[in-house]
Amino acid sequence: MSTVSFALLMTGVLLNACAQLLLKAGTNAVGAFEFTSENILPVGLKLALEPHILGGMLCYVISLVVWILGLSRVPVSVAYPMLSVGYVLNAVIAWQIFGESLTAQKLVGIGFIILGVVLVTRSTP
Repeated sequence: MSTVSFALLMTGVLLNACAQLLLKAGTNAVGAFEFTSENILPVGLKLALEPHILGGMLCYVISLVVWILGLSRVPVSVAYPMLSVGYVLNAVIAWQIFGESLTAQKLVGIGFIILGVVLVTRSTP
């Protein structure tokens, strides 16, 4: 895999991970909610106007463009597993920022994810 291809894929993964974290920060800011027929408009507007959620949506849009550029250069059987790196990043950053748990079992799972991504990326000519 070329440096440019790898950079495009990793940029897409990082933007996707950033989007998830921003969406979580946005839902934390809004608080728990339920959509009902009575509140769908006010809750929908509150979510749509929350800055973190808007930032997360922007990251998703940019990540989509970057991801498509990456897919044009790399087989999907290699590119798609790279998305797993986002799971690793999100778990670690959510632990640091949001205080989410990062247990030994999760760390072992993260280790398997990293190993799998390394094996997949090395399997390409």
